[in-house]
Amino acid sequence: MDLLDEGDAGNTPEFSVSELSGAVKRMIEGEFGFVRVRGEVGRVTRPRSGHLYLDLKDDRAVISGVMWKGVAAKLQTLPEEGMEVVATGRMTTFPGQSKYQIVLDDIRPAGMGALMAMLEKRKAQMQAEGLFAPERKQPLPYLPEIIGVVTSPTGAVIRDILHRLRERFPRKVLIWPVAVQGAACAPEVARAIEGFNRLTPGGALPRPDLLIVARGGGSVEDLWGFNEESVVRAAAASDIPLISAVGHETDTTLIDYASDKRAPTPTAAAEIAVPVRLELMSWTKEAGARMTRAMGQRVEVRGQRLRDLARAMPRAEALLDAPRQRLDVLSDRLPAGLQRLVDRRRLHLSEQAGSLRPSVLTRAIAAERGKVTDRAARLGPALERLVQMRRADLARRADGLSDRAILREISAQSERFQTLARRMEQAHTGRIAQARQTLEAVDRLRETLSYRETLKRGYAVVRGDGAVVTTRGAAQKAAALEIEFADGVLPLSDAEAPSRPKPAPKAKSKPKDTPPEQGSLF
Repeated sequence: MDLLDEGDAGNTPEFSVSELSGAVKRMIEGEFGFVRVRGEVGRVTRPRSGHLYLDLKDDRAVISGVMWKGVAAKLQTLPEEGMEVVATGRMTTFPGQSKYQIVLDDIRPAGMGALMAMLEKRKAQMQAEGLFAPERKQPLPYLPEIIGVVTSPTGAVIRDILHRLRERFPRKVLIWPVAVQGAACAPEVARAIEGFNRLTPGGALPRPDLLIVARGGGSVEDLWGFNEESVVRAAAASDIPLISAVGHETDTTLIDYASDKRAPTPTAAAEIAVPVRLELMSWTKEAGARMTRAMGQRVEVRGQRLRDLARAMPRAEALLDAPRQRLDVLSDRLPAGLQRLVDRRRLHLSEQAGSLRPSVLTRAIAAERGKVTDRAARLGPALERLVQMRRADLARRADGLSDRAILREISAQSERFQTLARRMEQAHTGRIAQARQTLEAVDRLRETLSYRETLKRGYAVVRGDGAVVTTRGAAQKAAALEIEFADGVLPLSDAEAPSRPKPAPKAKSKPKDTPPEQGSLF
């Protein structure tokens, strides 16, 4: 390899990495300012930021694509892996990873075939999960009290539903307004179904007994919101029976397979939801009339049968004639029968009495007495043997007894008693000490709060006629005054006291420890 000399190297311009990256970026953006690309969607990523990252590929190359959050929110059909699309945007580079990419402004399925292929793929996936299984479908209520309708509040669909309900059987209707096409359709419909299911039965806003998701006819793109996975899963998970009425009879969306009942049109959904009131009333009247006729015929047949049976039965007097006659005959035969019975009993007694003799009784008594004597003679030895056996058994048991176990138990219980006594004495002593400390603390508090402590700080208490004096007028009226200091009481004589009127009767003096009234200290 030939080395360049310094002259040749000096003629080659030098670029920084950023300058070179910027030049490439300007070149690509200048040459490919706006492009339209057809390809298959590869990897799709939707981070929390809301931006959309995907790969566009064919059999030989891959281009990275990015769609910003504001543009992605406006898409009617979100791209999925394996979907053939036509994307429009502008080419640019990403210097941070040294790669080129396309910033997408729009992305759409490449024709109806691609859209239907994606729809069939999604349908097969959900069917494999069991979302369309017949056993998941719930029976519709025969006459719902409240019907929830998920549709656009401004379209003709809601007017048709309300009109048909009013004609057939008026019911309470709760309308949850949603967008029925566009990017906002799928999330709003899913939230409406979930919101109706979260309502409390019998609450301020009652929970519906039946839901109708309705929309008029349109193209596949217009109805695509009802093919979205979130809407289908919300319909399959609904605890409230749901009727789907999306599009016309020939239009089919995935919510039709997940719902409990599909209606060809929104008007047909209202007809499925409630019966015809007039037909129901007519049927009720007809059934009532048939029931009345059946009951009347049944009563008539039973009455006729009863009358026929009554004619075949005999009269009550005829039923009693034979028993009455038989009673008379038996009553006539009763005295003679009783007399014959007495005679037979008397004859039998005479025959038995003739065989009885005193000698027979004497022999019987002697035989029984002999048995008693024999048993008495054998009873004494038997009792003696029993006593000896019991005594021997008692002796054997007594040999096995010992007072050691009893003494050990007494010793153990005595030690336990002494231990408990010591613990009780200690606890009693502790309680007394604690009570003494509490009493001393209370006494110190009493001394602290006593007015005598205030006297030690230079104050005094003036009493007149035994009562505390708080004003000058009261001191002039008192017959005798005394001043209490911290070290004692100083009485004032009548000569030293000012001239006062005749003293009033003395009131009962207060205890010395009683604090003076306010203003008596000086």
